[in-house]
Amino acid sequence: MKTALPEIAPGADGSRTSTPAERRPLPFLNHEPLSPAAVRALDERFAECSTLDVLQWAWERFGRRGAIGTSFQGAGLVMIDIARRHKIEFPVFTLDTGLLFAETLALKTRLEDFFGLQIESLTPDLTVEQQARIHGPELWQRNPDLCCTVRKVMPLRDKLCGLDCWITGLRRQQSASRSGIGVIELYVFDEASGKDIVKLNPMARWSREQVWDYIREKGIPYNPLHDRGYKSIGCEVCTQKALSGKDERAGRWTGFNKVECGIHTFLPKKVDFEI
Repeated sequence: MKTALPEIAPGADGSRTSTPAERRPLPFLNHEPLSPAAVRALDERFAECSTLDVLQWAWERFGRRGAIGTSFQGAGLVMIDIARRHKIEFPVFTLDTGLLFAETLALKTRLEDFFGLQIESLTPDLTVEQQARIHGPELWQRNPDLCCTVRKVMPLRDKLCGLDCWITGLRRQQSASRSGIGVIELYVFDEASGKDIVKLNPMARWSREQVWDYIREKGIPYNPLHDRGYKSIGCEVCTQKALSGKDERAGRWTGFNKVECGIHTFLPKKVDFEI
C-alpha cells in the first residue's frame, strides 16, 4: 500500500499541512540573531508545520543567505522539488569529493535539467592525487575520518562562512545517530567572531517510504544505484550495499567504527544555559 505523502495529505508526517489561504507567517521573522531559546520555541512550533511551511519561513527570514546542501539522497531531492514548485529559490550545493560514483555525477546534470537550476559543486583544496602524495595512497582505507575532513568538512566550512542558514535533507529514521535531530538547530560557527549558523532539517519527520512515494509520483530523477541495493550513497570507495534489516546508512564505511562523515558533527551545538 502506498504511504501517504506529507505534502499531499495533511498530517501524514505528524504535522498539519496548511493551505495557502490560511498559511500565516511563523514567529521570529525579525532579523535579530536567533537565541537558543528562540530556536527551541521554533522547533516546538515546527512540529506542527509541514516541510513547505518550514521552507517558506526560512526563505522569508534568510533569503539567499540560506542554501540547500544535498548529496542527492532521496530526501534532498524531495525538498528541492517542494521548494522549486513553490518559488522558494534557495541556492543548492553539493560536495564533490573527487571520489563519487559516475552515476552520482551523471545524476547532477539530470537534476539541473529537471529542476532548472545550477547546483554548485564544492571541491577540496587537494585533488585525490595530491592527497595521496601528502598522506599516502588510499587514505580512506587507513584514516577515513581524516579523508572525510579534507574532502568534505573543510570545503563545507568554507561554504558556510557565507551563509546564515544551512538546509539539509537529514531524517530521523536514517540512523540511530540522527534519531534526535530537531527541525531547526543552532550551531556555533566561529566563537571568536560570534557567528552562529542555523541548521534546518525540514525533512526530519519523513519516512523512507514517504520519500520514495513522492519521488516516484513526481518523476524526480534519482541515482540508479538505489535500484541496485544501495540505500545511502556517498564516495564510491567507502559505500557498499546495505544488508537487509540494517539501517539506511549501514553500507557506509564498512569495517570502521564510523557512522558519520563529519559534516553534521564538526560544529558544536549552541545551548541555552539559562534556568
